[in-house]
Amino acid sequence: MNLSNPVSELDGQTGGADASRAGQGIQELLTQEGGVNGLIEKLRSGGLGPQVDSWVSTGANEPVEPAQLGSALGQDTVSNLSASTGLSIQSLLPLLATILPLLINHLTPAGKAPQPGEPANQPDLGDLLGGLLGGGGLGGILGGR
Repeated sequence: MNLSNPVSELDGQTGGADASRAGQGIQELLTQEGGVNGLIEKLRSGGLGPQVDSWVSTGANEPVEPAQLGSALGQDTVSNLSASTGLSIQSLLPLLATILPLLINHLTPAGKAPQPGEPANQPDLGDLLGGLLGGGGLGGILGGR
């Protein structure tokens, strides 16, 4: 997966927000939802089926608006993530809307999510986020901001 363009895009969209804390929030979100399958199902049932299907597929990722993502996740989940990461909802949702398509795409390389009970091709999420998005965490993408 070539991340040079998405990394540049992410750098331009984050506006200096603390992306490493957003990565921490993503880890928490995946744990809460029971892994990538649970998160995919939550987002699909929250009205993001076409976008999520594009992230899982081998084609181009459809974008998601931060407000759409917030609605799909639900106010309680978003509020809890905001509190646990220390990021305002206005900072958190744009980061998640940029990072989640990349992450889900990376976690579903064959164009399908792992089946329940099937060993997921998922390394430790902290290692994945660090390696996928910049060496020591998501902040590495942003030039150490």
